Amino acid sequence: MMASPLLTTFLPIALGIIMLGLGLSLTPADFIRVVRFPKPVLIGLVCQLILLPYFCFLIAKGFGLAPVLAVGLMLLAASPGGTTANLYSHLAHGDVALNVTLTAVNSVVAILTMPLLVNWSLMYFMADGQTIPLQFAKVVQVFAIVLVPVAVGMLVRKLAAGFAVLMARPMKIISALFLVVTVVLALVKDWQTVLDYAPVVGMAALLFNLLSLGIGYLVPRLFQLPQRQAVAIGMEIGIHNGALAIALALSPTLLNNPTMAIPAAIYSVLMFFTAAAFGWWVNVVHAKELAIKVGAPASVSQR
Repeated sequence: MMASPLLTTFLPIALGIIMLGLGLSLTPADFIRVVRFPKPVLIGLVCQLILLPYFCFLIAKGFGLAPVLAVGLMLLAASPGGTTANLYSHLAHGDVALNVTLTAVNSVVAILTMPLLVNWSLMYFMADGQTIPLQFAKVVQVFAIVLVPVAVGMLVRKLAAGFAVLMARPMKIISALFLVVTVVLALVKDWQTVLDYAPVVGMAALLFNLLSLGIGYLVPRLFQLPQRQAVAIGMEIGIHNGALAIALALSPTLLNNPTMAIPAAIYSVLMFFTAAAFGWWVNVVHAKELAIKVGAPASVSQR
């Protein structure tokens, strides 16, 4: 089934708005932090690039997902963190500076890692000739288009810092709304397939989401990172760029498979509720520690 012209036209616009919002919150210092304070960033990247794909693969196998849906779930695991993670991290008293840095670095690293992981998934789950491999050159083109709004946002931040700061939070909310519209369009496009597979895909997506939040929070704590950084990494790992995964699945020049977008669409709905519950939990259970850290921040820029 082909993606509708409306959806394929809307997706680049939605991605552009979402990534523009990210750019408005970025400065060159966010990339420099990776060199100056590598530990939390490296832990976050290990969780994102190694642990998540491994557990996602186990979930896809364990639930016996249809091949196209298994690849769709792996596509989601390969996608970088979403910009909405910054907003949720702020509400949960996480280290937002670390979120911004991780989102930026993940979005760049994903240019290399997404084609590798998705193509391996295609070879493992799908029969020969059943689908088109995700071509690296075309992925680079998509990311180039996606990252241009980031550069524009950073330029606005440099030339009009006050305006960028003023627009940062509204842009996060607008980005979330665009993601919601993207998810709705993706689900409606292949609604009968959604109904057919919703129970098993929904459970697989929910388990993957909970594991993502848990891994993102517990692994940093095992390595004795401060509470605020653990919350930030938990949000970053648990909230994926679902719009990007959906765009790659639906693009006529890439995977061109609406069914493959279903796991990302369902996950993107679930993650808003689970991330809110996770934020509430860490605030209740660790209220005293978070209060201390908020009073004397232990952000990535200070470690």
